[in-house]
Amino acid sequence: MTAPLFHLAPGALDAVEVGARVLVDGAEGHHAATVMRLAPGEEIVLSDTRDRRAAGVVAATGSGELTVEVRRVDVEPRPVPQLVLVQALAKDRRDVQAIESATELGVERIVPWSAERSVARWKPGREAKKHAEWVSTVRTAAKQTRRTAIPEVEALHSTAQLAERIASSADLAAVVLHETEEHTLAEALASLGLPPAGAAGGTAGGYGADGTTPQTLLLLVGPEGGISEAEISRLAEAGAGPARLGPTVLRSSTAGPAALTAVQVLLGRWDRPGADGQ
Repeated sequence: MTAPLFHLAPGALDAVEVGARVLVDGAEGHHAATVMRLAPGEEIVLSDTRDRRAAGVVAATGSGELTVEVRRVDVEPRPVPQLVLVQALAKDRRDVQAIESATELGVERIVPWSAERSVARWKPGREAKKHAEWVSTVRTAAKQTRRTAIPEVEALHSTAQLAERIASSADLAAVVLHETEEHTLAEALASLGLPPAGAAGGTAGGYGADGTTPQTLLLLVGPEGGISEAEISRLAEAGAGPARLGPTVLRSSTAGPAALTAVQVLLGRWDRPGADGQ
């Protein structure tokens, strides 16, 4: 069984080396010592929620806390491009299902999107509560899947804000997933200078024609009614490219995780070992 992972504050592991002892207290300490009742000698993994993790064994336990003796420290490289899911608000909590699965599958950032055809809305005065729900969902999914980093959930965006962001960011690329588009996701990535793993170079005339690589890749998923033609036009004018995701029409809860999986396979990310070498 994989050792349980507990999240510490960002920066908490910056100076930690093999042989050091780290105190785990607060909510995580309570869960480890009181709820899970981890005992001395049991394996445990600590994360700083960003890119550093420490594997070790429980050295001592106390009331609502425990001390970990570090046996290994790993710093995970930050992949380029950073994968961002722009998830439209959707009814029946399908948007929440989408971000939960996307977190399990490796998304690095999430942007809630109030699209034109979104039936679900974050009502004025309740935005903070809905945002907190998304944050909680992401944190839980990250911990469940033993992820080092917890994806950031950004503030709610309108279509206008997304278009402005895409147009004003030179190192950002965006793909709008749309069921009637002829170009495939693989073709869209190649046009952005992101060819399949093992291929050499990108497609001439694309984002990567000058040898550069986007630092951030946005994958835009619409609501249950789809993305309106006006939105597609506005996003295209800003620089976003459309792409088809497979031969079928996927639900809003499925499209984002499916696209994220496909992109990671196409870019060869799933061929790399994890932090534990597996």
